[in-house]
Amino acid sequence: MSLTADVSAAIADAMRKKDPARLSALRMLKAAFMNRSIEKGHDLDDNEARQVVASLVKQRKDSIEQFTSGGRQDLADKEAAEIRVLDAYLPPAADPAAVGRAVDEAIAETGATSPKDTGRVMKAVMARLAGQNVDGKTVNELVRQRLAGG
Repeated sequence: MSLTADVSAAIADAMRKKDPARLSALRMLKAAFMNRSIEKGHDLDDNEARQVVASLVKQRKDSIEQFTSGGRQDLADKEAAEIRVLDAYLPPAADPAAVGRAVDEAIAETGATSPKDTGRVMKAVMARLAGQNVDGKTVNELVRQRLAGG
């Protein structure tokens, strides 16, 4: 079953179980799928659907930071609950050791020597880690540390 079909089935299940928090997050996810599908001009494959889920999770994490710094813990908690629902549709997080190896291999492959080469290295690392659940911000920090000689 495709990821989009999975979400539709989960919406029906959440309606039956009368779970409004989960239902709201799933409906938001389905709407995001539909919007991206219209943008692309075709039905999403599972990889594209996972990218949508990952971007929604990233948005929620950014919102949590903003709400927490603004003293709105109630809204931060709502966003955290949505992340828990969305995480079920992402692959497990990539192993930090595997990410480190991918960064080292990409640096060697691109011949990067200074922080100016971060863009080339990031492109190579993210290509190596395609299909895995990795946070680009974390990878970027790791690349910068390694290129700075850390």
